[in-house]
Amino acid sequence: MSKSTYFFGQPLYSQITFLLDKDKILKISQELKGERYIKKFDIWHHLNSMLYATISRLDSLREIEMAMTAESRKLRHLGLTTVPKRSTLADANEKRPEGIFGAIYADLYNTTKDSLLSDSRTKDIPQWMKKLLIIDSTTISLFSNLIFKGVGRNPKTGKKKGGLKVHSILRATEGVPCDIQFSSSATHDHFILSPEKLTSEDIVAFDRAYINYEKFEKLTENKVIYVTKMKRNLKYELESDTFYQNQEGKTVCREQIVVFRKELAEKTINHKARIISYTDIEGKNHKKPKLISLLTNDFNMNYDDIIAIYKKRWQIESLFKQLKQNFPLKYFYGESENAIKIQVWVVLIANLLLTIMKKKIKRHWSFSGMATVIRILLMQYIKFESFFESPEKDLKRMLEEAQKSPPAGSYQLSLF
Repeated sequence: MSKSTYFFGQPLYSQITFLLDKDKILKISQELKGERYIKKFDIWHHLNSMLYATISRLDSLREIEMAMTAESRKLRHLGLTTVPKRSTLADANEKRPEGIFGAIYADLYNTTKDSLLSDSRTKDIPQWMKKLLIIDSTTISLFSNLIFKGVGRNPKTGKKKGGLKVHSILRATEGVPCDIQFSSSATHDHFILSPEKLTSEDIVAFDRAYINYEKFEKLTENKVIYVTKMKRNLKYELESDTFYQNQEGKTVCREQIVVFRKELAEKTINHKARIISYTDIEGKNHKKPKLISLLTNDFNMNYDDIIAIYKKRWQIESLFKQLKQNFPLKYFYGESENAIKIQVWVVLIANLLLTIMKKKIKRHWSFSGMATVIRILLMQYIKFESFFESPEKDLKRMLEEAQKSPPAGSYQLSLF
């Protein structure tokens, strides 16, 4: 069979990691003292080994060693001079500070964020979406409660699962986290809500786990707009109550202006806010519409925009689902806190790289579908853009060749 119509001089893996700057990565590691104890297995080999394992969805150190050994000739062409032994990779995950991988992610994000803008350059989008930040967290369950503490009561078996909570801030126009922090799953979510890090141009959307009147008041003072879901049984003083109806006379929205009061040791907080209540008919269960109440400190935007802002919050839920479905976060390559955090950072780096690759093609692919094909063809010499724009070309050519009669002098196998 002739060569693929998409034959390229570099493996697909090399094209995905093209945005990684080796010199800059080595410099980051040296500045953060990541080359002190593991000199023969530098950060470039460490990062690429973990990325290869992550994109390939390998489940253990043994699988990583075997898979990379099988592809060692191709990997050498990419500047990787050695395939790590299980013990070498385990030691590196144990000793090299996880903050190095966090710094690599931050640098890669800052370098590529302009290319991440989702449709904002080509389509009309609301002005508020360009300012919208989404805050949420997801918990990665662990089998042990010794490193990261879990939540809830201890089970009767005496074995309680721990959890690493990944707190993320996402820009609505980008689709990847711009800020990430880790904690145990027992840590309350609202610690990542930092009013001092936000500007007067920002709009933030988050779930009701982040409700904190003191921080809400600081956001208001800094002219930052927030939109969140109401908790039940919140106590407030009602100032006004307005119902909006459609042309058929049905109530579509209820707007309340309220004041929340909270006594602190030093002062009393009087936080004025707006409650938007509406019936959600687009949720998971269409047969049972649900009454949703949203809380915001904005008194000028149309209620439709406030509702749209909160619905956009589900974008970060889709991101968390994407990470857990397409990358290895059920099995870890080390049992220490450092090793677990390194693996999560590498997953985030891999997700960022694949997201950037997805932006390069016009043809629609689901992230999961693209990630699956990449995993299968990771070390094949095909050009990414050409193949993913029209992958059926090779299939059509192979079918045409299969239908042709065999050339003269060829042997045919007969069963009878």
